[in-house]
Amino acid sequence: MLGILNKVFDQNKREIKRLERQADQIEALASDMERLSDDELRAKTEEFKERYQKGEKLNSILPEAFAVVREGSRRVLGMYPFRVQLMGGISLHDGNISEMKTGEGKTLTSTMPVYLNAITGKGVHVVTVNEYLASRDASEMGKLYHFLGLTVGLNLNSMTKEEKQEAYAADITYSTNNELGFDYLRDNMVLYSEQKVQRPLYYAVIDEVDSILIDEARTPLIISGTAEKSNVLYIQANAFVRTLKKDVDYTYDEKTKGVQLTEEGISKSERAFGIDNLFDISHVTLNHHINQALKAHTSMQLDVDYVVQDDEIVIVDQFTGRLMKGRRYSDGLHQAIEAKEGVEIQNESMTLATITFQNYFRMYEKLSGMTGTAKTEEEEFRNIYNMYVIVIPTNREIVRDDRPDLIYASMEGKFNAVVEEIAERYSKGQPVLVGTVAIETSELISHLLTRKGVKHDVLNAKNHEREAEIIAHAGEQGSVTIATNMAGRGTDIKLGEGVKELGGLAVIGTERHESRRIDNQLRGRSGRQGDPGVTQFYLSMEDELMRRFGSDNMKNLMARLGMDDSQPIQSKMVTRAVESAQKRVEGNNFDARKQLLQYDDVLRQQREIIYAQRNEVLDSENLRSIVEKMISTSLSRNFEAFVSPHEDEEDWNFTGLIDYIHGNLLPEGDLTEDDLKGKDPEEMVEFILGKIKNRYDEKEEQLTEEQMREFEKVIVLRAVDSKWMDHIDTMDQLRQGIHLRAYGQIDPLREYQEEGLALFDGMIAAIEDDVAKYIMKAEIRNNLERQEVAQGQAVNPKDDGEAVKKKPARKKAEVGRNDPCPCGSGKKFKNCHGQLQ
Repeated sequence: MLGILNKVFDQNKREIKRLERQADQIEALASDMERLSDDELRAKTEEFKERYQKGEKLNSILPEAFAVVREGSRRVLGMYPFRVQLMGGISLHDGNISEMKTGEGKTLTSTMPVYLNAITGKGVHVVTVNEYLASRDASEMGKLYHFLGLTVGLNLNSMTKEEKQEAYAADITYSTNNELGFDYLRDNMVLYSEQKVQRPLYYAVIDEVDSILIDEARTPLIISGTAEKSNVLYIQANAFVRTLKKDVDYTYDEKTKGVQLTEEGISKSERAFGIDNLFDISHVTLNHHINQALKAHTSMQLDVDYVVQDDEIVIVDQFTGRLMKGRRYSDGLHQAIEAKEGVEIQNESMTLATITFQNYFRMYEKLSGMTGTAKTEEEEFRNIYNMYVIVIPTNREIVRDDRPDLIYASMEGKFNAVVEEIAERYSKGQPVLVGTVAIETSELISHLLTRKGVKHDVLNAKNHEREAEIIAHAGEQGSVTIATNMAGRGTDIKLGEGVKELGGLAVIGTERHESRRIDNQLRGRSGRQGDPGVTQFYLSMEDELMRRFGSDNMKNLMARLGMDDSQPIQSKMVTRAVESAQKRVEGNNFDARKQLLQYDDVLRQQREIIYAQRNEVLDSENLRSIVEKMISTSLSRNFEAFVSPHEDEEDWNFTGLIDYIHGNLLPEGDLTEDDLKGKDPEEMVEFILGKIKNRYDEKEEQLTEEQMREFEKVIVLRAVDSKWMDHIDTMDQLRQGIHLRAYGQIDPLREYQEEGLALFDGMIAAIEDDVAKYIMKAEIRNNLERQEVAQGQAVNPKDDGEAVKKKPARKKAEVGRNDPCPCGSGKKFKNCHGQLQ
């Protein structure tokens, strides 16, 4: 009964039938394409582009386009895609995963959907796991694309911004997943739109898709850097603030905990630090430090808001009175309190931008992938990436002999048996590939083989080019290769002369991996394109997977039966038990990745809002309306702390309100109590906004239109970047401790979502307050220069925190951006040679 249901509901079979019908249409065009000259075949690309521009859908162009690539491939590469490769290509174009066994020609399969989608002009990304494979495929397949009139780019870690822009501007771009993610993050940290390298993300084909979207899904890409803040400044600001007098140098409002420097306090600051104007754009950092030091001394009380414990500042939860270890105040306030209490000042937040592969690749309009092993993770691909796994039939039937596992009582017995088998096959000249889970296992087997006098290679994955070379020779007579299970992905093992007669490549697994996919990947190294081959896994009761899933009973049974280490059990029941254990581990890993994604989605939504708004700032000609809205929102929010419509008039705090307005928005003396009395709150806000608008107009008159617009961008970008950097750090600290809420019967994810939203709202408010303050109070200089809040470099946590690539510092132009270019072109510097800087 179950067999009938499977036949009725087997989606893969239905999908294969559909793909076969489309493959028939492509094959029917083969003779027409064969008759075309090279030039005629090449002209088809322009014809397809034109048809697409006129509104024809890619699906209707597909049969012809695939037939063109197929014929081009025969002429340029000497390879003619098989029918199953056409089917794999169609599946990729549909935005699915084509599961194709090793040796079935995945690289050639991808050329057809890549070509078809490249005619849109939106740019196609072909993603590989390392730069060697990206370079190899871009070079080999690039010949075909060039022949057909398309451009090909290669995006490498070592490239300059200009080289990357060129690579991304090509019709087809080859890159690693890491570099794509880092480029996206760096693009959202640029100061000018023309510094971006990526175009909008359209279509990606991911090679070894399970490795990138499953195995590395939890790996965050991080741009890490040093903030432009020194601990010395905290100490200096702290020492200075100690000399200030309340109500003379600053005002403090008990109710709102708001603190403002008076005119006297501002003058004192300028004298103390030897500067002309505290609100000059170049003194933003100093001003921020003084304000935070003031807050630390006036509104943050020892043993009320925080305690000093083991020479560290520990926050006290204001609601529960509990200590919140590991949590830190953001925006430099924590460091200001450390300076106040004389404890060691810890470094500021270092994460400037971060994203996981899960969230990066979900931003593509269309996503597809290829691998030899994905079916076991189909549920995850469907739920998270909306991709189906289509198992494409092999070109020739697989005749490989996959033998049941051999189980030994101890590891020693297992390894002795493995070495004996290798030595026996080596003596016949049959090539052997030994798969290990750990590097230590590789070294142990290498040591045992050396003692046996068996010549062998140990694959070192650190050198990709050497890896490919070793794998390429692994199918020759007398070859013995020890490799980790994942090694050699993307490179075929071709059989040497006379090897078929010896039984093909023998693959020996020394342990089962916790994922069935990786075991299948190792098996798939043998028996490509209908070649003979044999695979055998050797297990022991002491292996980690066997230990974790109850092997004691089996061990006792072996002992009772009097079986020693030279007699293995070969049982399908045990093999099934191992596979069942693997399924449980895979399920646990999927749940962990799914939960991570739920948490990461909170930051993803926030990141998309901030990046979209940041891009709007970069691309806008005039920000005045945006800035005025920010000033209005900031004023209304802060106004309610002093004058609330829900309070009696006699409780309104006019003094505090006027201090706030003078400290943040208007010059001293511009607003008096008499101006406000007799008005209701709404009228007061309108009146203050009118004065702010007049002051804004005065600032506009001091400068040219262009200088004012640039001034607005400088202020907004600086506020957004510095607050976002602090927010990432705060969210990270919240995330690390949130799981403890589960002990109080509270859902940690919901708490994280709610608190994350509150923190985000607080960050937006802080951005608005900063923009309002500096737009209205900062003195505008003619030679404005946008500045990075911090210098960053890309760090992948898998690399143990080593810098992958330092973000290039932007060269400062000696000529003003809006001055005439010195080359004499008559253009402005920013539109001429300034673009090269």
